[in-house]
Amino acid sequence: MVVEVPDVMRAAVLFGPNDLRVVEKPVPRPAHDEVLVQVAMCGACGTDVAIQSEPFPGQPPYGSFTPGHEWTGTVVARGAGVDEVDIGTRVAIHVHHGCGRCRNCLTGSYTACENYGDAEKGHSATGFTRDGGFAEYVVHNVSCIYPLPDNLSWEESVLISTAGTSVYGLDRVGGLIAGDTVVVIGPGPVGIMTAQTVRALGATNVIVVGTRQERLDLAAALGATEVVNAVTHDPVAEVRRLTGGRGADMVIESSGHPDTPNQGLQMLRRGGKLLILAFYKDPVSFDLSFANREEISLFTARGEGRRAVGRALQLAAAGLISGERLVTHRFPLDEIQAGFDMLRSRQGKPMKVVFIP
Repeated sequence: MVVEVPDVMRAAVLFGPNDLRVVEKPVPRPAHDEVLVQVAMCGACGTDVAIQSEPFPGQPPYGSFTPGHEWTGTVVARGAGVDEVDIGTRVAIHVHHGCGRCRNCLTGSYTACENYGDAEKGHSATGFTRDGGFAEYVVHNVSCIYPLPDNLSWEESVLISTAGTSVYGLDRVGGLIAGDTVVVIGPGPVGIMTAQTVRALGATNVIVVGTRQERLDLAAALGATEVVNAVTHDPVAEVRRLTGGRGADMVIESSGHPDTPNQGLQMLRRGGKLLILAFYKDPVSFDLSFANREEISLFTARGEGRRAVGRALQLAAAGLISGERLVTHRFPLDEIQAGFDMLRSRQGKPMKVVFIP
């Protein structure tokens, strides 16, 4: 199968702080171990908002860089060394391609690649250290793509990398035990996909804590057994009440609010586990002495290592998790600035905004 690929495409380019413009760029050509994907949809998350105002480490310079890391689409060309996927295949992706030579990459933790940002040593991260999916076409390493089952829509697949974050986080923790009680703080896309994932993997009680009732309602509709509005209730006291005073076996923090890591600590049973999935603008206050006295184990996870997206994809294909209902707003690529203005202002109560080339 041969697909005719144009020489020029439309792509959003970051020209300066919060200055994202749709311009024409050459269509990239896949290297030996890469594929060219025609983008069907690319989601926007809080990190995409953050990198527009303050560049991340390894980010390409203003005037050339196209962000976007939550994308999905169809393979339209292959590098000379690629035979693992056919042209015409619909695919989901994970973000990070590690160098493949450092100790972390060799054990599957390529999101913690020791050569992060060093393209000469083989590292890349779509939408962070190389051009991403806010464009009509994007190249990606063949090891970082996943063929989509026929029963999954673009909306489902665009949230799969988000679900992969929770699956990888659970790997870092050492998994969960069937029957565990898990608290998820922050009912955004990461939090709601995480709540669904832990329920699918055997957590009996899943308590979601947040400040926006419409998001808590969605978490409940998608499988959370209890929700706690932290505006109207003391979240620590409420979790303690819901667990009969014992505390949760695991707390997963995905909100990024500076107060919530310490709140999560107070929600745990003695010997419990705290998993941090969020990023924070500034250092946070954390009662390390309490954690030590209670023998709390602290874990962090960045992104979707150990091919976690592939496992999340299987959960979605089996109907155990779903991202489609999280997609609340769709914009054409040419209106990308309007979409990000909505995210910043929160007008229209956006959950997941996606852009369609």
